[in-house]
Parts: sequence; structure tokens; C-alpha cells
Amino acid sequence: MIIVMKYGADEAQIEAVVHKIHQSGLKEHLSRGAELTIIGVIGDEERLDPSRFAILPGVDRVNRVAKQYKIVSRSTHPHGTTIKVRGIEIGGAQIQIIAGPYAAESAQQMDLSADALALISCRLMRCGAFHSPPYAVPRKEREALAWLKHAAARHQLPVVAELSDVRMLDAFMEHDIEMIQIGERNMQNLDLLREVGRINKPIILKRGVSATIVEWLMAAESIAAGGNHNIIFCEHGIRTFENAYRNVLDVSAIAVLKQETHLPVMVDPSDACGKSWMVPALTKAAIAAGADGILLDVHPNPAEALYAADQTLSPLDLAQLIAGLQPLAAALGRSL
Repeated sequence: MIIVMKYGADEAQIEAVVHKIHQSGLKEHLSRGAELTIIGVIGDEERLDPSRFAILPGVDRVNRVAKQYKIVSRSTHPHGTTIKVRGIEIGGAQIQIIAGPYAAESAQQMDLSADALALISCRLMRCGAFHSPPYAVPRKEREALAWLKHAAARHQLPVVAELSDVRMLDAFMEHDIEMIQIGERNMQNLDLLREVGRINKPIILKRGVSATIVEWLMAAESIAAGGNHNIIFCEHGIRTFENAYRNVLDVSAIAVLKQETHLPVMVDPSDACGKSWMVPALTKAAIAAGADGILLDVHPNPAEALYAADQTLSPLDLAQLIAGLQPLAAALGRSL
């Protein structure tokens, strides 16, 4: 921790700060400049509360040096982590495409989706929403989980589903949902994060639309602190002043996360932009930036999709997209 004294701070004020550091069992390093005095704290700064120093007379500001996120930090785990889902690696040389409907509508829809994904050789199936928007016709969430699991099982596809309510966690466990997605609205739902931290299933953690990268990393740390280190970050787009599309896909975040954390990073271009015609370009940008996987909304007939039709690809669109991604992946020394 670095404590910067105000211009003109006197010796008594500096000594008061040093005394409080010693009270915490730590040591100080004084750097006296022509105008400012900077006091570095030597030792475990987690034992110090910055606010206790910020209020002292003569203190201008207090900055932490050590990162608050420990388990997910690359500094504590220099090599990248790969997470396996029924033998399928995420974070390795192969870029995973996880596709499926935005929402569960019927058993037939899920069966047709699974058939199409298997034909295209997708290795994982997802269904994004198991909650009903306001004023929409309520869906039976447990029944929808059964549709997803049954459809995917016919082709031995592991599944990803979004958990939006902690009260549904038991149903996800009963149906053996292989990967659990925490949506952008729940990125800072600490009760939900702590609960999925107690289970042994991979968690896809989407970034909130107004969340900083550090807040996102701290949300992952909340999961990891419970014992579950199988976490995958998913960039979902951030909210800005632009209204030509839903959110701005923060491609830069991929590079930052690759430096800050050892965990895999995915991208959801469908939900980020909300426009199906933009999805191929954003997918290519994400892969070029180093993404380990892509989440895509795919429906057997997007024109008939009850939810998020504008951002949804058809199976043919997906097949063409994957074919177009092959040369890019190969150029990066990776595969699909």
C-alpha cells in the first residue's frame, strides 16, 4: 500500500501515519521528495484498512499495490488453466463454439436445435435463459431443463444453462447441468456467487454491462473463495452512449484478462450486439484477440423464435460462420 502525503504535510502528521503502520505490525519505507512525502507499507497489506489512513491529517490519498483478487490472479498461477467438461477442454489449443437457443420454448425446439448442432459438429449446447421477462408467458423452468438435457443427451452433448435464481440450483444439480452460466444481471449477486462456489461444476461468469474489469475479477474471486476454481470469464459487452447496437463488445478486455488471470476467457457476441448480422465480424474479432470460446444464439428457425430473434443465427448461418473461422484459428495456431 502506498500512502501519499499532502503538499506541506508536517513531521508530526508523517509520524502519526508511521505510528499507525507500526501498530499493525508492519514496516514503512519513506520517500521524501522536494514537495511530497510518500510512505510505502512493507508487509501483508491485507492487514490494513486503507480508510483508516485516508482520514488521518496530512494524508492526500491511499493506493493499494497488491491485487485483492488472489485465487484468480495470474500472478499466483503463471500458467493458463484449462477447464474440462466431459473431456472437452476450454482454455487449450481448441476454440470451443457453444451454441443453442436464447431461451427454451418447447421440447421440439430443443430437439431440432440439438440435431442441428450435432450435424455441424458443435461439441457443447447452451440455452441462455430459463427465466421469463416481465409480462411474458411464464415458462416452467424445471421442465425446460429437462427438454435441454434430453435433447442434448441424444447426441452426447454437454450442456450450459443460465442460473438466474439461487432457488433453482438444486434443479440444475438434479438434471446434472454440466456448466452453469451466471448472467450479466447477476455478476454481483453475492448470494448466488457464493452458492455456485460450493459446487464442483464449471461456471461461466458474464460481465455486467456497467462493471469494470476489476469488479468482474472480484466477482470471480467470490466464487473461487468458496472452493470452486472452475471459472470461465465471458465478455458480454458494456453499456455506453452508443445506441446503434445493444452494447459495445469490449475486445480489449480479452487481452487484459489474459494478462490478469490464468482462467479461460469466452465471448458472447450475440447478446453483446443484439444484431445477427454483426455476429460473424465480432466473433472473428474475439478469436483474433485470444478468446478461448464463443457463446452463440442459434435457433432452428430464427424467424419463429419467441425471444431475441434479432440476434439469433440459423443452423446454416452457424455452419458458414464456423467454416469462415477455420483459417483464422489455424493462423493463430489453434483449431475449432
